[in-house]
Amino acid sequence: MAAPNMEQRKACWGARDELWECLDRNNEDAAKCQHLRLSFESKCPQQWIKHFDKRRDYLKYKKKLETEGYSPLETTGKS
Repeated sequence: MAAPNMEQRKACWGARDELWECLDRNNEDAAKCQHLRLSFESKCPQQWIKHFDKRRDYLKYKKKLETEGYSPLETTGKS
């Protein structure tokens, strides 16, 4: 696959941003944002979709750590 040109990148990033905003507004309810997910998948290369999905998960995890803090797992014995 050829690298996306500037217009294709802008379309992909715009579709990603719209999807992420929808997910934020709807408490991660993917069913309510399905039409935007389909648009995102049609405008972005598959490898980018994987990257952006992982990126969103990472950013949500990072935000959770920043707001709730880190709490280690409790262990039931000493090693």
